Amino acid sequence: MRAVLVVNPQATSTTAAGRDVIAHALASELKLDVVETQYWGHASATARAAVEDGVDLVIAHGGDGTVNEVVNGMFSAAELGDRTMPTLGVVPGGSANVFARALGLPRDPVEATHRLMRAVADGSGRWVGLGKADDRWFTFNAGVGWDADVVAEVERQRSHGRNVTPALYARTALSCYFRMARREPLISLRIGHEEPIERLHSVFVSNTDPWTYLGSRPVRMSPETSFDTGLGVFALHKMSVYPVLQHVAEMLRGRGKPHLRNSIQRADVGYLRVTCTEPLRLQVDGDCLGERSEIEFFSVPDAVRVAV
Repeated sequence: MRAVLVVNPQATSTTAAGRDVIAHALASELKLDVVETQYWGHASATARAAVEDGVDLVIAHGGDGTVNEVVNGMFSAAELGDRTMPTLGVVPGGSANVFARALGLPRDPVEATHRLMRAVADGSGRWVGLGKADDRWFTFNAGVGWDADVVAEVERQRSHGRNVTPALYARTALSCYFRMARREPLISLRIGHEEPIERLHSVFVSNTDPWTYLGSRPVRMSPETSFDTGLGVFALHKMSVYPVLQHVAEMLRGRGKPHLRNSIQRADVGYLRVTCTEPLRLQVDGDCLGERSEIEFFSVPDAVRVAV
C-alpha cells in the first residue's frame, strides 16, 4: 500500500525522535513517503498531490489544523475530476486533537500509530461525515462570533511566542466575552427553510461532540451530534453573565442542555446560513479564516473514510 505521512514539525506534542519512530514503524508495513510541512498550506498541497498521484492512504501527523489542511487538500484534488479518494489516517500530535479523540484514537502518537497499522492490516475503517463552511471543509467544529474571536486572539499570542495552554484559552475566552457583551447582536441565522432568527451574538456549528477539550475535560455543546448525523447548531441571543455561565457550566458537566430563553439549539441540520450586519470572524477546526458577512454551512454525510 502506498502512503504519504504529512508531518507538522511545529505541532505541540511532536518531537524529532518521536517522528522518526513513527515513520520507521509505518515504513516497515507501507510504501511510505514522508513530508514535513514548512509553511501554512503545505499540508494541503501535499495531500492534494497524493490524491492526484493515486496514493492509497494519507496520514496526518499533527494537530487539528494539520488534519483540516490534509482533508481540504484531498477534496481539492477529488473535486477537480473523477479521482478515487484515499483513506485518511490520523496520528495526533497537537494539544487538543479533537478530531482524533472523537474517533476514539489514543492520544499518544506511538500508540495511535500502532492502532493505525492494525487498521491498515485488517482493512478496517469507518466513513465519517464532514461539514463545509462555504468552500472550506471542517472535521469537528466551526463558529462565527465569540469562539472565532478567541481563536484569532490565541493565534496572535502564539505568533508572539506564547505557549498555547487551556489556561490561555480560558483567559482569552473571558476577555473576548467582555468585549462581545458590550456589542450589539449582529447575526441572523437561517436553519434550513425556516424563517431567519435575528439578533444573535454567536453561532457555534458542530460536526461531532465534544465540541472541544479544555485539557482532559470535554466541552459538550451538542450531545446529539456525531459523525453519523447532520450538523449541531448552538446560538446565543444574549451575553448576560448569568445565562452564559449557566451554559458554560452545563457544557463542562457534559450535558450541553440549552436554556431556551437565551439560546437556540438544533441537531441533525443539513444546511444553515449565517448573515452578519457587519463582517465577523469565522473559525473552522480552530483556525481563523478572517471576516465574513455571510456564510453557508452544509453537512456532507459519509464524506471520507478514516482508518480506525
